[in-house]
Amino acid sequence: MFKNFTASENKSLNHNGRSHISETMQLEGDLRSSGSLDVSGLVNGNLFVSDMVIKESGSVRGSIEAITIEINGHVEGKVTADVIVIGRSAVIKGDILFKNTLKTEEGADIDGYIKRYSKGKSNTDEDIAIESIVEREEQKDKTKPRIIHAVHHKEAV
Repeated sequence: MFKNFTASENKSLNHNGRSHISETMQLEGDLRSSGSLDVSGLVNGNLFVSDMVIKESGSVRGSIEAITIEINGHVEGKVTADVIVIGRSAVIKGDILFKNTLKTEEGADIDGYIKRYSKGKSNTDEDIAIESIVEREEQKDKTKPRIIHAVHHKEAV
């Protein structure tokens, strides 16, 4: 008639760290998780997760920061991740910043800037050489006299 509480405590829980926001669910506010997240519903807020998949029916209005992300649904906001995979059904209205890899399937709709970033990147020899050339050109320009052409306009009477 009554359940034994000690028997239910011995059951092992699923600790794969994967959470799911279903199609019938709407989340208002920011979400932080060290695990993985699948979004099939609507999220109005910023997401900070390690791994994320936005399904075709999923929609996020807010910025996303993740290590890896796969987008097949709608995103309105900035996306920042090390690895980004954009599916053919994805619609993204916002900037995309990636560190290592960006894969985009044909048919994806992206309205925003795409930029590769690197935190703490040291200057390479090529970067240093380019900077020194630019500095030399700027110094040359300062020593040259500037010629300013005056333009005279005649008005019709």
